[in-house]
Amino acid sequence: MGGFIDTVRDPVFLLSLFVSVAIFLTVISVAVPMLQPDKLQNRMKAVAVERDKIRARERARLQAESARGSLRSKESKRYMRDLVEKLSLKKALADEKTEQMLLQAGYRGEAPLTIFLFARFVLPFVFIAVAAFYVYVVLALDRPPIFKVGICLGVGFFGFYLPILYVRNATQKRQTSIKRAFPDALDLLLICVESGMSIETAMRKVAEEIVMQSVELAEEFSLTMAELSFLPDRKTAYENLANRVGLDGVKSVCLALIQSERYGTPLGTTLRVMAQENRDMRMNEAEKKAAALPPKLTVPMIVFFLPVLFAVIMAPAIIKIMSL
Repeated sequence: MGGFIDTVRDPVFLLSLFVSVAIFLTVISVAVPMLQPDKLQNRMKAVAVERDKIRARERARLQAESARGSLRSKESKRYMRDLVEKLSLKKALADEKTEQMLLQAGYRGEAPLTIFLFARFVLPFVFIAVAAFYVYVVLALDRPPIFKVGICLGVGFFGFYLPILYVRNATQKRQTSIKRAFPDALDLLLICVESGMSIETAMRKVAEEIVMQSVELAEEFSLTMAELSFLPDRKTAYENLANRVGLDGVKSVCLALIQSERYGTPLGTTLRVMAQENRDMRMNEAEKKAAALPPKLTVPMIVFFLPVLFAVIMAPAIIKIMSL
């Protein structure tokens, strides 16, 4: 047993073990991608077979989610609603920007606003209580009282700001999904319009086709189609779409559609130009991310790759020197 412990503690043995593991992982990382077979053809066949099933399943899921959302909006939590109404949290914590932020995150109706305001009011007290228990009981910090109180208040402020961070994160994910699928949706919309469909029918058709790529964009097109059918002013429907999404590309397309409705310019030409502009914007964004990749990889290269490389190169020489 003592010999095993001495062997484990031996620096030469540990260095050799580390070098062996590093070399093994390097070989595996290089060899595994080369040994994987090309599954593109099988994947394409599977996609072709399952396309209709996926589309039907996504449509059913959208309908179920919309039904559940409407049910939740009707049956919002009574204690949350009572607290928000008694303390007048809508006047204190909500404004037009708050409702706009929730809309862009995909939360519609009174129930999400009530939950958001309730969370902003309750979470600071919860976070302060947890921080006080951790600071005064668990850690038992030997610090001045003002320092402990400052920690608790800082954690409470984070709890107050946490719902905003959550909604902004949801908004960013939603906008990313819409941004990636929007140029393709415009191409489909152009094809439908040039084939003789009205803009309402074209949006309904595009919403059915684009649901596999972006559920969020399909929802927005469905809402816009309904507003175009029922609102007295079609301009309001386009403006609502731009406000709900909050992307510059969508806003420019909505403005172009409003001008096309007002001045009678050909809708196909407008959609063709807007589709090309959105494709260019998507390509420019991809090129910008690619250009920013080398600086971002500098720190991981220095921290993770160079030490392993130095260990592989220098380990044999170090072992020979230590064995002399």
